[in-house]
Order: sequence, then structure tokens, then C-alpha cells
Amino acid sequence: MTGFCFGIGIESVTNQSVYVVVWILLLALVVGVLSRRQQAPVLILFTVLLLTTALGLLRTQYYEQSFLYALSDELNNEVSIIGEVIKDPDKRSNLQMVSVKYEDTIVLVSTDLNVPVSYGDKVQVSGTLKLPEAFTTDLGRTFDYPGYLKAKGVEYTISFADVVVVEVGAGNYFVGALLSVKHSFMNQLDQVLTEPEGALADGLLLGLNQGLGDQLEEDFRRSGIIHIVVLSGYNIMLVVTFVIFLLSFFMRKKWRLVFGLLAILSFALIVGLSATVARASIMASLLLFAQTFGRTYDVLRALLVAGFVMLIINPYLLFFDIGFQLSFMATIGLIAVLPWLSANEQPEVLTSVRGYVVATVATQIAVMPLLVYHIGEVSVVSVLVNVLVLPAVPFAMLGAFLAGISYAVVPMLGLAIGLLTGYLLTYIIIVAQWFSSLPFATITFTEISFWWIGILYVGIGYGYWWSMLKEKTASSATGSWEIVEEEVIKNDVDTSSTSSKESIPKLFH
Repeated sequence: MTGFCFGIGIESVTNQSVYVVVWILLLALVVGVLSRRQQAPVLILFTVLLLTTALGLLRTQYYEQSFLYALSDELNNEVSIIGEVIKDPDKRSNLQMVSVKYEDTIVLVSTDLNVPVSYGDKVQVSGTLKLPEAFTTDLGRTFDYPGYLKAKGVEYTISFADVVVVEVGAGNYFVGALLSVKHSFMNQLDQVLTEPEGALADGLLLGLNQGLGDQLEEDFRRSGIIHIVVLSGYNIMLVVTFVIFLLSFFMRKKWRLVFGLLAILSFALIVGLSATVARASIMASLLLFAQTFGRTYDVLRALLVAGFVMLIINPYLLFFDIGFQLSFMATIGLIAVLPWLSANEQPEVLTSVRGYVVATVATQIAVMPLLVYHIGEVSVVSVLVNVLVLPAVPFAMLGAFLAGISYAVVPMLGLAIGLLTGYLLTYIIIVAQWFSSLPFATITFTEISFWWIGILYVGIGYGYWWSMLKEKTASSATGSWEIVEEEVIKNDVDTSSTSSKESIPKLFH
């Protein structure tokens, strides 16, 4: 995994030729022959490292070749293309972002919010074709927007385009049906919850934070709980746990596996396959397999498998998707830092309020260098706010889900559940607003070099290694690790969306 990521990194930054890969493979062959003769474990390890590095280089080069730039002759010109909408439109406060596939090219289009466009529609798009450009965020960071869009397969953009629907329902039937269910459910929620509580419910259940508005989204970001409204791993695992719980009443294990995997896939397609959703879905699927076949679920191994699968599919996630980086580092924080912080704690302590504190601190330590580099701002009050808010999140999600479902069958019941759920959602909003209003809620950092990320993580790693070596006995480490296995599964929190406000501020606006 290390060599594979190293190869992706080299190609992402320097764009090597295929001859470099050949030289690395030849060097691996030489080192492999020497290791066989001398039986040296270090040489064997180095051979594997070289081979996986070459694999990372090749996979990234192949991915780069998928970008054909077939419309390069039309750059900066007025164009009119007919393509298919391949994703559910991303609706903002005053516009919507639509991913349109024209032949083998994906164009990201911004258009008026009132244009009735949906997944699967064939649309005629008219506007000025451009290549995406890097821009500076509100906190002075340079955001590599072209790389970010490449990680999503996008080559071109058309801003403020005229969009006309020429045909409906041309997409995948299964995905279209799932998205229809999603929109129907959102309409039901709108009937039982007022704003901004309804927008918060959409964020908790479906990862939609556009309806929160600029100010409330800012409050959630400054208070350190923006992750709950953009569908972090925590939300995904709550949904998966709920589905498994329901299936356990009337299904055998193997049927539970089939329907559980189908539920995970369906939910991932409904909310959108972001890096965080994909990572949490793969890990949840591995958990289902482990439970069904009576195998031990190794959370670190599951994380590495999820990462390897995702990077094989899309190597650009490693360097250009901030959500991918933060999601994985936050999970590593739960895996590695949590047992370090809780080595001398009793199991019942970690299920109490202090458990939320320890889990939040663990993730904050793990993602801190990335937040400082990418965002430049870190919430000081996030630990306390997460402790106050996270216990209410499962009940708010369950209440919003039951309210939306009930309203379709018994409207009065849905309204009653919605009323009770609204109090929980209001509580979360009030906590976020109050803490974000504090003048010391966040700390702003000056811009740092990319190399500081490595230095900071080396420092964190050394501190972790030194503390574990000095303070933890083998028995206490084993005990804490068992606790962590449960904690990661039920408290799969990440801060991948911390970047949602500052690193990608109002695209095309």
C-alpha cells in the first residue's frame, strides 16, 4: 500500500514517462535476484516496494489517459452540446451544478436553480466552454480546482449555461428509481419540518447541506460539527447499524448479508458516491462479511482494503480529494490514537461522555496537519461541541426518518414525530450557533508548505511511538484495542467536509 501510494504521488506531482516505470521494474528485478540469493528480508521488502511503486505509477498514467480533451478546439468559445445528466444535480442557494456527459467527456455545468433538470435527462447545454482554474480561498489557500474536478472525472466547465431538457429518463433505471425515492422522501420531510430544521434533517440523512444557508453552514463549520451534515462515516455507520438491526429480526445471516449489501449500495447511490461514503460503505460491507462468516473484523485491514480499492479505481483521490485524505486520517486517528489516549481507561468509561471526548480528540490530532495546510482554520471548541451534539444525532436521524415515512401513511403521526424531532434539531442548531459566536471559536493559521504536512505527521508518529513504548504494557494495549474495534465501528467520525466551506467557496459564483 505504501509503495502504491508513493507511485501515485510521484505521477500526480511530476508526470513521469513510461520509461521511468521500466527502470523501476528492472531495478526491482535486480534487487529481487539479490534478495533470493542472500535471503535478506530487507531486500525482499524493498523489491515489493519497488513493484508496488511501479504499479501506482502505471495506474495513475492510465487514469490520466482517460482524459481525452476532445473539445480543446472549442475552448473559450460559445458551444452547444447535447449530453446526459449522469448525477443528481447539486443544488445550491442560487444555482445548481449539473454533471453532463458529452460522448466520453464530462462537463460540469452551472445553471439557474429553476431549470427542471434531473438525473438521466438528455439536455442541450449552451455557454462558454472553459478549463477549470485554481483559485484562492477566503483564508488565502490556493485550491487546485482542476485536480479536484479531475478526481471526479470532469474535464471542462460551462458557467451560467442555458440548459434545455430534450429527453427524460435516459439514465440507469435502478439509480433513477432510487433518486426518485430520495426526492419523494425529501418532499415528505418538507411537510413535517420547518426550516432550518428541515435542511439539517436533509444533511443528517442525505448529506445535503445546501439548504442550511451561508450563515448556518458557517456556524456548523466554526463549531466543528460540519461533518454531521455532509454525511460523514459516522452517519453512514448509524444507517448501516440500523439496517442490520432490522434485518436481524426476520432473516438468517446469509440472507442478511445479501440484503445488507444491497441496502449499503442503495444508500451510497442515493447520497452520492463521495470518497467518505465510498470508504465507509466498503468498510461496512467488510464488517457484514465478517459477521456472516464468523471471521474477526480487523478495522485497520478493512481501512487499507477500502483505500486500495478506491485508489485502484481512481488514483487521483490521493492527492486531489481533500475529503478522501481527511476521511482516512480521521479513521486512522480512531484506530491508532484512540487506544493511546484510552490505554488506562475502563471500557465503561469509553461508552460515557468521556468516550466522545477521547474519540473527538483522536480524530482532531489525526487530521490537524491536513486542516492547517488545506483550510488554514481549526475549530477550538469542536471537542466540546461534538460531546454535546453527537449523542443527539442518532435520535434526530431516526426521528427525521420515521417522520418522513409516517407522513406518507398517517400524516398526523408524521407531524407528531416531526414536532418532537424538531426539538432535537433545534437543540443542535442552537449549540452550533452559540459556540460559533464565541470570538475564540477558531484559530487561523498562516499558509504553510506542503512539506510541513510530512514533518507534522512524523512528529505525531514519533510522539505516538514514544508514548506507546514508554507507557503502555502489552496487556493494556490489547484491552484498549478491543475497545477501539467497537468504537470505530459505531463512532466512525471524520471531518472530511471541513473543507466544504473554505476550500471550495461558492463554485462558479
